[in-house]
Amino acid sequence: MTRPAWFAGTLAALAAGGLGYWAGQQGGPVPALVERARLGVARLLPEAPPPAPSRPASGPVVYYRDPDGKPVYSATPMVTENGREFRAVHASEDVRFDGDEATDAVAGGVPMDAPAAAFGDRRVLYYRNPMGLADTSPVPRKDSMGMDYIPVYAGEDEAGVVKVSPGKVQRTGVRTETVERRVLSVPVRAPGSVEEDERRISVIAMRTDAYIEKVEPVTTGDHVHKGQPLLRLFAPEINAVAAQYLTSIGYEGGRRRLENLAIPPEVIDEIERTRKVPPSIVWSSPRDGVVVERNVSDGMKAKSGDVLFRIVDHTRVWVLADVTERDLAGVAEGQKATVRVRAFPDRTFAGTVTRIYPHLNMETRTARLRIELPNPDGALRPSMYADVEIATGADKPVVAVPDDAVIDTGERQVVLIDRGEGRFEPKAVKLGLRGRGYVEVHDGVSAGDRVVTAANFLIDAESNLKAALQSMSAPKDDRQAASAGGTP
Repeated sequence: MTRPAWFAGTLAALAAGGLGYWAGQQGGPVPALVERARLGVARLLPEAPPPAPSRPASGPVVYYRDPDGKPVYSATPMVTENGREFRAVHASEDVRFDGDEATDAVAGGVPMDAPAAAFGDRRVLYYRNPMGLADTSPVPRKDSMGMDYIPVYAGEDEAGVVKVSPGKVQRTGVRTETVERRVLSVPVRAPGSVEEDERRISVIAMRTDAYIEKVEPVTTGDHVHKGQPLLRLFAPEINAVAAQYLTSIGYEGGRRRLENLAIPPEVIDEIERTRKVPPSIVWSSPRDGVVVERNVSDGMKAKSGDVLFRIVDHTRVWVLADVTERDLAGVAEGQKATVRVRAFPDRTFAGTVTRIYPHLNMETRTARLRIELPNPDGALRPSMYADVEIATGADKPVVAVPDDAVIDTGERQVVLIDRGEGRFEPKAVKLGLRGRGYVEVHDGVSAGDRVVTAANFLIDAESNLKAALQSMSAPKDDRQAASAGGTP
């Protein structure tokens, strides 16, 4: 309250009180005296300005707000919890933070219903559809819903640029982020299991009938070395071939037959050196490894084809992992992998992806990978459950934008580049690898550009984004097309 108004109010209260007391003592008409005092004091107060006439709402509906004035907004019609409809806010009713609230954002701060002379020398180039459709007109007109087309003035027709009032940019919470070069090394995690290296398995099997004379004290689980004796056997066919080998006739053929019977090379060399047929043959281990299978005992008869021992070298093992079809594109042979097993939660084992199997599992829609890794201490055992993590992506930084910055139109991916002063330019982009909330951009933006990461759909509803996108794909003269379409 101003000082004169406070003084006048106080004077009115004192005058009314004094007159009332005097009239009560004299028995006079109190209400009439009080009314005279009020009218006298009212002459001292400044006259209130008359209320400004309200303008009718015009322009397209830009959003909907709570009917009670609460700070609740919606881009589409909706109702409150008690069933009351949200109030539609037209373009002329929206609030600006950079000027008069009665001005409209799209006309550069000039009311939309102002005469053409109010724009000075600004020349109207054409009129665009108020709903952002790819439709323009050389003269004023209305759309099918009765809304006026929006004028586009000289200097405002930047190709493909969307313009939004700075006040609306602030109110709608538009956020931007600078495009940077980042390393998108995205880990692909998959379950797997430890398996034997198929190339490090040796089987000792008979190729002819034989009798086992003695088995060395070697059992399943024992570690054996290459050349270590495993058993002693007698085979009539082997003795016959050895005798033929020692004769001058059929020398080459006899040696070849001994080799075909899988006789150890050291046994053949011993026969050649001593020129004698041994009564029994000592069979030794063909490699270093662990005995995983023993099917032989003293005195038994082994038939042709029987497997006597199976020996596996565990110094290198495989991990077979199942990667989902979605992550398969980021995995390639030669990539590094980290393996963890439940038996050793504090240890990690480093390996390399050496094979991506060509078929998918139809039930799980996964692809199988083979990872080779060293196992010098034998800590990794076959059939152990393994957690695999594969580092995908390039080690070099690439141009990347936040996932929220990408608008997928169904036919292309677009980002909005902030050009400053409420100007936004939609740019079609080619995307690459995704990871950690960012996506690689091969073409469309550069490091240092600022892209919109929030309120993208509000900018779309507020402006002519659809028309800008249409102009990117249809480089024809829209004004000629609109002119040929008819008059308002």
